[in-house]
Amino acid sequence: MMPFLTEKFGNPSSIYSYGRESRLAIENARKTVAKILHAHPAEIFFTSGGTESSNTAITAAVHDLGCRHIISSPLEHHATLHTVEYLNQKGEAALSYVKSGTNGHVDLEDLERILGESGEKCLVTLMHANNEIGNLLDIHAVGEICKKYNAIFHSDTVQTVGHYPFDLRNTPVHFITGAGHKFHGPKGVGILYINENVQIKPMIHGGSQERNMRAGTENLYGIVGFAKALELATERYTEDSMYIGGLKRYMADQLKENIKGVYFNGDTFGESLYTVLNVSFPKTEKSEMILFNLDIKGICASGGSACTSGVDQGSHVIRAINNNPNQVAVRFSFSRHNTREEVDFVVSTLRGLI
Repeated sequence: MMPFLTEKFGNPSSIYSYGRESRLAIENARKTVAKILHAHPAEIFFTSGGTESSNTAITAAVHDLGCRHIISSPLEHHATLHTVEYLNQKGEAALSYVKSGTNGHVDLEDLERILGESGEKCLVTLMHANNEIGNLLDIHAVGEICKKYNAIFHSDTVQTVGHYPFDLRNTPVHFITGAGHKFHGPKGVGILYINENVQIKPMIHGGSQERNMRAGTENLYGIVGFAKALELATERYTEDSMYIGGLKRYMADQLKENIKGVYFNGDTFGESLYTVLNVSFPKTEKSEMILFNLDIKGICASGGSACTSGVDQGSHVIRAINNNPNQVAVRFSFSRHNTREEVDFVVSTLRGLI
């Protein structure tokens, strides 16, 4: 990214040489991303991140593709949930939520039932991997069900782009999303994949950037950084996924061994992200302040308990699958930069806190 932050300052929309240099960098980044995801470069659009990408796809499905019924899940990221709720409240689309089991997996039979009973054209929007509990969706199975009922399929793949191999030429999906900061890239840049058979209108109007799909001067440095980070993440996928998955399993084993009453949320050791471990601890006076106390020790983890007292509503995901007011849920995330020594430090700190 550095040359574009220092010397190569041309506006990609300009016709002079500095601009052409920047334009070339963007198109090369697009080709890199397309090649890694096995898509066509014309199907890749750069955005400000996963939220914008999901908003664009969901809104376009209703406004441009004639979807009058949205089928989603209460476990989705708020970028999806708040968008579908908004469209429903405005009376633009009916909204149904597909059931999920206590392990957090979407009930595909229920999805098929809702699609079969709907008299309207449907948009199905289900995330590939849950950002809190890590559960993975069978994206191919859902795509095939959608195909059967002529439904549009959008999947929030923010947690999986850069972490799993993709073959979009052979995946029955209309829209997917990605965000650079999920795989060590810059923040504030993402992608929206729009299948070549889908025609939608722009959500942001103005200039002709992103082939008339997203007006506004491009985030040149972010786009270059996104493509490079994706390239590095993909090259290291095999070794990194094994190493990081090993850390996750090691921490789960250490927690079970050292802390009484721990409970893992989601399909932790089955179809699940190798980067996320969601743990419920018994609720005590000490554990209610768990995130604050971990932070004091220099441990970064995020929360979400089933508790709904005060301002903290807790996690909507945990409430949906494990609404136990006597537990406090914490999400631990892992990367290739973490070590077993760090896991040991976290576990011994948690022992002292609970």
